[in-house]
Amino acid sequence: MIRIGIVGTSSISERLADAVRQVDGVAVSRVASRDADRARAFADTIGAPGTAVGLDELLAADDVDAVYLASPNSVHVDQVERALDASIPVLVEKPATLTAADWDALVARARTRDVVLIEAMRTAYDPGIARVQALLPRLGRIRRVSVRYEKRSARYDLVLAGEQTNIFDPAMGGGALRDLGVYPLHALVLLFGEPNGIQGARVGIASGADGLGSALARYDGFVADVAWSKITDTALPSEIQGEEASLRTDAIDAPRRLVLTPHGGSAEVIEVEAPENTMVGEVERFRDAVRGADVSADQDRTAATLRLVDAVAAEPAN
Repeated sequence: MIRIGIVGTSSISERLADAVRQVDGVAVSRVASRDADRARAFADTIGAPGTAVGLDELLAADDVDAVYLASPNSVHVDQVERALDASIPVLVEKPATLTAADWDALVARARTRDVVLIEAMRTAYDPGIARVQALLPRLGRIRRVSVRYEKRSARYDLVLAGEQTNIFDPAMGGGALRDLGVYPLHALVLLFGEPNGIQGARVGIASGADGLGSALARYDGFVADVAWSKITDTALPSEIQGEEASLRTDAIDAPRRLVLTPHGGSAEVIEVEAPENTMVGEVERFRDAVRGADVSADQDRTAATLRLVDAVAAEPAN
């Protein structure tokens, strides 16, 4: 049994704990927070037996074999370093770091110490994405890809009211690109590899972060347009266009309904069966990694995605 300590008491940690309950061979043993009462309350909510005040106490606990970090983006590097130095495997919430260079340094540290480190990018381990990948040969030569993740955050209302919140706070590494844009960018890398180049534009909001954006990625023989937003919603699907057929998906982060339409033919609807909790796949992958699975390809995908984020973020939001 791999006993996982959770850092962070947000809703994403609650979903992770629920996913852990659905995966054999893992269990949540402790919850860490700087506030002891908050740690205890959250541990009671998810059914974890233990708590810790702060990361150091968690890493020193004799019932913690691995950690899941769901702390603010801006502190990921420091916390991952401390866990790796304690020889504790790490599953770090996306975005793993704010820059590709930071990620590369962490991966080098993990490999030197022979400790597992992967990003909690649920899209990479989703059965829907695997189904999309399997269908690509039926599309013929790929010519255009459009992927998007646009979902208005309830916390945007706080920004409109003049308040600050972590996910829209640039000092905490917040913003739409790093919170939602990483999903379609990671899917792009997983399905087609790293593009030859990318150019993006972002729209700023009152908090100082980006609220939405778009990017155009260049591949040999085709282009990919990417859209993300935390301040608007969309009903548009993602789509991959080939010379022989097109494939639409209801959501690029967790595809569940695919529509394949051959050139001049009738549409074929493909339903994807998957766990309701979309984090189950990443927990399974983390378990397998701790048991010895090679995660170098996982780490390389994260690095490629973060290089795209770096390139898009280099241009200031307007």
